[in-house]
Amino acid sequence: MQCIPIRDLKNTSEISAMCKQSSEPIFITKNGYNDMVIMSAEVYDRIRLYTIYEKMMEAEADIQAGRVSDAREALAGLRTKYGL
Repeated sequence: MQCIPIRDLKNTSEISAMCKQSSEPIFITKNGYNDMVIMSAEVYDRIRLYTIYEKMMEAEADIQAGRVSDAREALAGLRTKYGL
């Protein structure tokens, strides 16, 4: 885990290079406490894709376990509930 103080954000070219070299987010501290997280677009995309795949795996597990409902029935229930 990489941490840098907020005052170092002035060096934008250096910070950009650090982000591109790191395969993880970089934590920015303020007064010794975590304040922000920065990362390269590549790392952000990887994290976002991981989250999507994780949700897809949960959905597949729900299907395998029979935790499904008919879409038409679910929509009809929502329409009734919200008066649509």
